[in-house]
Amino acid sequence: MRQATREAFGQTLAELAVQDPDIIVLDADLAPATKTGETQKTAPGQFVQVGIAEGNMAGIAAGMAVSGLKPFASSFAMFLAGRAYEQIRNSIAYPHLNVKLCATHAGITVGEDGGSHQCLEDIGLMRMLPGMMVLQPADGLETAAMVKWLAAYEGAAYLRLSRAAVDPVYEQEPVFDPAAIPQLRSGETVALIASGVMVRECLAAADRLSGMGIEAAVYDLPVKPLNTDLLNEIIIQYAVVFVAEEHLKAGGIGSAIREAVREPQKIRSIAIEDRFGQSGSVEALMQEYGLDAKAIVQRVLDDCARRLYPGDAKAAIVRQMAPAC
Repeated sequence: MRQATREAFGQTLAELAVQDPDIIVLDADLAPATKTGETQKTAPGQFVQVGIAEGNMAGIAAGMAVSGLKPFASSFAMFLAGRAYEQIRNSIAYPHLNVKLCATHAGITVGEDGGSHQCLEDIGLMRMLPGMMVLQPADGLETAAMVKWLAAYEGAAYLRLSRAAVDPVYEQEPVFDPAAIPQLRSGETVALIASGVMVRECLAAADRLSGMGIEAAVYDLPVKPLNTDLLNEIIIQYAVVFVAEEHLKAGGIGSAIREAVREPQKIRSIAIEDRFGQSGSVEALMQEYGLDAKAIVQRVLDDCARRLYPGDAKAAIVRQMAPAC
């Protein structure tokens, strides 16, 4: 069933709040969109509507954490990571408080709301904060697993969620482990590492590549902390590894991996270049920014051609020498 990760987040959190009276859900006047309104239905005494004041919400969440509660603070990624950054840095990350920051409507898949609401820099902002965990689920089932894990985790975390509905990646709810990098498809020579909505796009791209004689492996990366040892074990198996993300290339997941691994020269980035978002349908924007399955296939073929036939790349693609990759 197609489902937006924000919807699975709202449903799961509402169920957990009933079971745990210490869970407090805070929202900044966006409960119908962030889906935190589900908790208002199941456990109204554990829901706090702060209003359009994300900085205040971060401070209130910090105070609740100091008091031994388990606050989950939610807003759009643009407002939570952007508007409240100072409060998150100084009041939550610096003292390493147990606050879960749950940002919905991240990336260009916000769609028609346009560039002002399409936060493309939030992973960079959050991952550079010392001790801040950053998670991004691929589908509704993984979202549920991550939210349950976060409810038991003691520490600051940023959960990045999307507005758009996505087809399921997992057949059943996985057991989430932040140190794991699940392999969703096996392959040879080429690997695709992705997070969030890009996992589904990479799986679709891998299906197309298989028909061309390229078996591309697909991995689902939680984001931070990076399991550097496991990443090195993965990267050593392939000639080239593409990192696909619905985020700016600068400061994103590809940058984080390059900073950490032993063979950064193998990493290729599929990300948004130095541009803001714009209004449009999800499908049109994914195509425009080179993030859909078709664009991923072309990137793999282009890279293969450049590596094998550097003087005649276009002819190599036409000749479809893909099996040689």
